[in-house]
Amino acid sequence: MTTCALRRWFVVHKWTSLVCMLVLLIVCVTGLPMLFSEQIWEVFVGDDDPPYEVLPPGTPDVSLDIIVEKARALYPSQIITSINPDDDEPAVLVSMAPSWQALKDDENHPDRHSGHWIKFDARTARVLKQSRPANTPKEPRTWTGIILSTCTRLHMNLFAGLPGALFMGAMGGVFVASLVSGTVLYGRFMKRLPFGSVRTDRASRLTWLDLHNLLGAATLVWAMVVGFTGLINELQTPLFGLWRVTDVRQILRPYAGLPVPSQDHLSSVQAAFDTAAKAVPGNEVTGLSFPGASFGSPVHYVLWTRGATPLRARLFTPVLVDARTGELTGAYPMPWYLRFLEMSRPLHFGDYGGMPLRILWALLDVMVIGVLVSGLVLWAAKRKIATDARLRALGYELDDIDSAPAFAETVR
Repeated sequence: MTTCALRRWFVVHKWTSLVCMLVLLIVCVTGLPMLFSEQIWEVFVGDDDPPYEVLPPGTPDVSLDIIVEKARALYPSQIITSINPDDDEPAVLVSMAPSWQALKDDENHPDRHSGHWIKFDARTARVLKQSRPANTPKEPRTWTGIILSTCTRLHMNLFAGLPGALFMGAMGGVFVASLVSGTVLYGRFMKRLPFGSVRTDRASRLTWLDLHNLLGAATLVWAMVVGFTGLINELQTPLFGLWRVTDVRQILRPYAGLPVPSQDHLSSVQAAFDTAAKAVPGNEVTGLSFPGASFGSPVHYVLWTRGATPLRARLFTPVLVDARTGELTGAYPMPWYLRFLEMSRPLHFGDYGGMPLRILWALLDVMVIGVLVSGLVLWAAKRKIATDARLRALGYELDDIDSAPAFAETVR
């Protein structure tokens, strides 16, 4: 590599790192509690649900139609908006609201909440817990909930919605550029030192450099994967929006303008779940939205199915079942760009390998924080030194640069 090229790579690495450094520190720090959010919630808040009834092993779940009838009996003047079986417990969550219009109005009034939910035991249809109904004071938030929510919003969009998400995605791209340029510089630097060397007997600046290089090399692949998948994840809103205005609109075009039927005259919910499971073999049904839901059909149940293995658990396939007749309309695999988005999520969040993988993700996260801090120290210590002198001080050999007074000052 020529000296001119080395200078350029050094400048690219310096400025891409500085541009994204603060955002990356926020992302790394907020990502740690997000990795263990479930465990943090259990420790500091706990579960105040009543205990499940002890039943013989293998007791089958009741029909979802029975749960629907009980929910309507509790709130006869309201509609059911969705039904979601729990992933880990024998429970079913039923969401309700006064009307679809009330939910739409809530979008413009964050202080209002028209919807509420009821948690049923899936085996007995007994009510386990429910949130406060509409037009009642909201349940007080816990400090744990506030902290976890704050970390999540900072991590995703810096409390700035879609513009913040796009900004975070751009910072992910800058971070990837920083990693690439750092790898190029590290390859030149390591020609003169054994891998893993940390020179503690020289100037402190060289010690910080060696730590920066060592931690950066150790986390390079992980940081590249997490940085790139983070960039992809920040594009989820525009990508799903593109899907809605193209494929979804085309699928629902024949039903546009049809009136939403009364929920008293809809077909069996349990039969819709069974139909969807048969339509997508190997997938499990995770939830059902009733006709009239936003971005849904006025006359269809929309059922979401996903892969049954950990790596396929985020690959969703929607299924439409006619709520008037119970007949299957079709299963519609997502386009390639959404499948690519969904496949990137497990790699970014590290949630497909249980607690051991989350611990590994946390350790690598801490190491990346060390890379960022050491890089900041290196920049702040001698930020006024010329690029050539700084490269020489860091151990690079420049073929057309004579020794300079600044070099001696740098390594002193």
